[in-house]
Amino acid sequence: MLTESTQRVSKYTARGVNENIRQKTIDNIIHYMHTGPEEINKRMAELDKEWDIERLLQLMPASLVLIGALLGFFFSKYWLIIPAFVSGFLINHAIQGWCPPLPVLRRLGVRTSYEIEQERYALKLLRGDFKNAEDIEKILKAVNLN
Repeated sequence: MLTESTQRVSKYTARGVNENIRQKTIDNIIHYMHTGPEEINKRMAELDKEWDIERLLQLMPASLVLIGALLGFFFSKYWLIIPAFVSGFLINHAIQGWCPPLPVLRRLGVRTSYEIEQERYALKLLRGDFKNAEDIEKILKAVNLN
């Protein structure tokens, strides 16, 4: 019933979508192989600001719960069905890794924190933070993209 944390989102994402996200990460790594440390540093700063799927899945339902609670308080208790449903979806996502907005967000290219960290680790290798980062195959293997 419980899915491994690092794989729970990708498990419920269509294979083609996962592959598109994976390929985009590989393309980013290959692009930055041909740049200098300054460009890699800029990309690392972008990665620091990138919202992962969990963050979006915290914001969206919390907003719906708040809206439903306010509507229930000010207008009709029937609006409280929104927070009830949304809470159920959040529980399901926490346990299994799936909720209704997940497929849409993944198709939009929203990555998991694990996927973002794979790119970050590869960029650190390229930048020279670690020794013996000689070619793309070794880098991709090191971050489990190959």
